[in-house]
Formats: sequence, C-alpha cells, structure tokens
Amino acid sequence: MSSFELKTIGVVVGPKKPEALNVVRDLRAWCKERGIALRVANATAQQVDCEGLAERDGELAEAIDLLLVLGGDGTMLGAARYVRRQPTPVLGVNFGFLGYLTEFTLPEMYSALEGFSRRELLVESRMLLDIELRRDGQVLQTQQALNEAAVGIGAPARMIELECYINDLFVNRFRADGMIVATPTGSTAYSLSAGGPIVHQSMAALVLTPICPHTLSNRPVVLPGDSEVTLVFKRASEDLMLTVDGQVVVNLQPDDHISVRRSQTTFDLVRPANRNYFEVLRTKLKWGTL
Repeated sequence: MSSFELKTIGVVVGPKKPEALNVVRDLRAWCKERGIALRVANATAQQVDCEGLAERDGELAEAIDLLLVLGGDGTMLGAARYVRRQPTPVLGVNFGFLGYLTEFTLPEMYSALEGFSRRELLVESRMLLDIELRRDGQVLQTQQALNEAAVGIGAPARMIELECYINDLFVNRFRADGMIVATPTGSTAYSLSAGGPIVHQSMAALVLTPICPHTLSNRPVVLPGDSEVTLVFKRASEDLMLTVDGQVVVNLQPDDHISVRRSQTTFDLVRPANRNYFEVLRTKLKWGTL
C-alpha cells in the first residue's frame, strides 16, 4: 500500500497531564528531523515552545494531516469539537484511565505515526450527533457530540418529566432522572452505566436510554441511524440541563425542544490494525476475569 507524506501534525494535550508536555517536546525534535510541521493547541503551545494550532471558535481553522491527542477519552471528546468541520484523522495516545478512544500506548506512539504515514493503520469513521436546542420556535444553540446528549437535573438528583418524539411520532411521556441519546461510540460510556446496550461501532444507530426511569418497563431503545429524536420539557426546574459529551452544559427552560439527529460529518478515528472491537471490549470491560 502506498504511503503519503505527513506534512503537518496538530497536537491536543489533556488538562492536568503535565507528563504529556515532555512528550510533546520530544515529538517536536522527532518532527523536525523529518521536516514535519508541529502545531500544538493554543492552551499549551507556549509551555512547550511550539507554534500554536490555528483555531477559530474552538475549531480547527487550518488543514492538518493528523490530529494527535495526548490524554484520556475526555480529551478525545474535546478534540472531536476541534475537527467537526474538518475531515481530519485523529490518533489518540492514552494518558488516562480506560482508553476506549485513545487506544495507543505511549511506547507505541512513534511507530503509530510511522504506520499511519505508511497507511498501515485503520481509519474508522465514527458517527456524530447534531444537537439543536429550540426555544420559542427559534434555534438557540447547536452542538455536536461523539458520545451522547444527556438531559437531567443537577445535584441533588430529582425526577423530571419529558415527552419524546421520533420522526415527529409521539413515543412516550417519561418520568425519570434523565434521558440519554447516544451514538454507538457512546453506547459504552454514560449510556452503558445507565443500563443501555452495547452497540457495535460499525452500526448506524441511536440509543435512547432513560436514566433511572420511574416505570421499570421504560427500557432502552435502539433506533435506526436516520431517526430524529425530539425531547420536549413541559416543566423544567432551574437545575434542568443538557450535557453534551459530559463537557458542554446548557441550562434548559420549560417548553424547550431538543432535537438530536445523525450528523452528515464523521469523526475519523485512527485505530491499530491488529486489535479488533471485541478485544477492546474484553480488555476495557474486563470480561472473563474473576
């Protein structure tokens, strides 16, 4: 398989990962030897004496060949917002705990970069969600999620009531602690903790998972990927909020409408060619251990 020339690498470093800064300094020397331009997210560029990654409103404003993420899965979720309008492959090096999305270890980093240049790694297109908040008939805010959009009450947890529609068809009026609309990628995150199913990453699907429903017959539902989920809040307390990928929080009001649908863009995740999906599940979920 033919290789291609890596010309520019962008780097995002996870917050509170000081050990990653030395890795970036070493990477800078590695890139310089090979004539590769290195751009580091503005939040840490000065700390490692590197040129900043051009950003505009929290998104990439320049074309790069690869975005390298040094951190945990939370850092990867933040990086998804960097590239939501740029078709950029993203390679994650795990400095976190579980590492569902950041699959490469630090000792594998340089061989992974070389393998990517030789086209030896997998580039897996992951589904994203477009989330739209409408208030009084007007679009108030739009967001994008790699894992999920979740609605609930801040601490202390209290039950909420919401109406759910799919493709404008009424589904149910839920009474629960909240509701999660997840992608297949997000099916192993918050949705799984709330009792949702594991959905294979290759599927085009949405997962609708009630959080601690008042009626135990309200079970998670897997929907076709072209579905549009609409959540309507007839009553809302001051603590009701929409949370996107566990990082972006938006306060909600009565009669707000949240629409969630599959995005036309994808998140292009670089993965090892020698690890399959079930191996990752066995490792991360500790299947088969006593």
